[in-house]
Amino acid sequence: MRVSLILLGLAALPLPASAQLAVAWEDEAGTAAGTITAEDLYSRIAVLAHDSMRGRRTPSPELDQAAGWIASEFSRFGLLPGGDEGSFLQRYTIQRVLADMEASSLRTSGGIDLRFGRDLSFPFGPARSGEFRGEVVVVTGSANAQAALQDAPFERRHVVIVTGEPGSARVPAVREILRSVLSSGGLSVWLALDQSDSEWDRDLSLQAQQTRQVLPWAEAPEPFVIGIRDRALQRLVEGALDLSEARTRFEEEVRLTELPGVEATVTIRNRVQYEFSAPNVVGILEGGDPELKDEYVVFSAHMDHVGVRRADQAGDSIYNGADDDASGTAAVIEVAEAFSAMSSPPRRSLVFLLVSGEERGLWGSRHFTENSSLTASSVANLNLDMVGRNWPDTIVVIGKEHSDLGETLAEVNARHPELGMAAIDDLWPEENFYGRSDHYNFARKGVPILFFFNGTHPDYHRPSDEVEKIDAEKTSRIAKLVFYLGLEVATKDEKPTWDPESYRGIVSQER
Repeated sequence: MRVSLILLGLAALPLPASAQLAVAWEDEAGTAAGTITAEDLYSRIAVLAHDSMRGRRTPSPELDQAAGWIASEFSRFGLLPGGDEGSFLQRYTIQRVLADMEASSLRTSGGIDLRFGRDLSFPFGPARSGEFRGEVVVVTGSANAQAALQDAPFERRHVVIVTGEPGSARVPAVREILRSVLSSGGLSVWLALDQSDSEWDRDLSLQAQQTRQVLPWAEAPEPFVIGIRDRALQRLVEGALDLSEARTRFEEEVRLTELPGVEATVTIRNRVQYEFSAPNVVGILEGGDPELKDEYVVFSAHMDHVGVRRADQAGDSIYNGADDDASGTAAVIEVAEAFSAMSSPPRRSLVFLLVSGEERGLWGSRHFTENSSLTASSVANLNLDMVGRNWPDTIVVIGKEHSDLGETLAEVNARHPELGMAAIDDLWPEENFYGRSDHYNFARKGVPILFFFNGTHPDYHRPSDEVEKIDAEKTSRIAKLVFYLGLEVATKDEKPTWDPESYRGIVSQER
């Protein structure tokens, strides 16, 4: 039902019941949008960006305080809780781990037993825990690596790479081989290391301090990397390969050497150094259509920022994040309040999602999209990140070309010229902002997205991103545009559809 398609030429004629309903719905939507005000937005941004919030770092007590305040607002609006155990909060746990070299090992089917610290190392820090069993294949040489390894039999195998001199100009060739292994389903990569005892001990002491973050969703199956000393590797390849000779011909054509009958089990164990949890806030407005209420339109923003850091010249060390992203967070809260003020909900259900961990790597939205049952039924994600600065009459909307949400936005904006808000294309494609905010985790799951973003400015990730610099009147018009757009998507018969080429490039490659 398109509530605004009323033929002005028939205004003087008696309206059928359906048209009367459309007029009433449009009037109510306008009244609801009118509750989104610059004053309310400024007030909410001021709460989130106050010095007492200390920059809302993930994790921090102040971030939890912000989440609790947002949850109380959602409760006041009458939204349904969409978090854990009947609450508005959805929490996830992050661990920081150290490699446990004593408990980690490598054993072969021929009885060779190699130990971490003595024979093996973690050159890039801890790998993922577990036991990994597979055959072993050795890659020597480097020339024409991409073509030579395109169909290499790496899947579920441990792949040994014998390089030239460490730190030489040959490193790019090694990276090319690593990329080939990563894309071919290899189980692990072993870098053959020709190091003196002093170099080995130095690197081990550094590795003993390296940690890795273990995130709550399933770890990606990419191969992990370990280092293996030449003298240990020689025991595995005895009779099949001369390591010294392999190093001297590193710049020659790539060769694969099979090790028949050699199966290796790599056991990796880690120790938890510390762990913490962080919140998302999830509120739901149930739709009014029995057939469509199990589909969801998701409005999102990130409530975290970067916390307390080095002081600027004025002595300010609190990075308040008024624009990034208290502005988007406040806008989502205002949109939620506007929808909750309507006497009847739209046909589809609405999810109002405020996530944490965006500044740490899109953690909260990743956890939500990986763990919430709502993701599979979401038809659109409208994400707001930094919508309170720069041009007073323009907002960049990233992702318009990837689905028909872009067309819907243009139609909605044309029907509301009173908003005075031009929605333009991505001005900075080279910056890859499409992959840098929370909408991306929805897109990779197949949910069409639009990302509302006013661009960066000199106060970006600085203590000077203060509420006094926010253009709250502009933010209110953006929030109203998002409200009307969400209403349209939640009301019309058809759900948004991907551009096929975009789907292949964004979604299919993630699956």
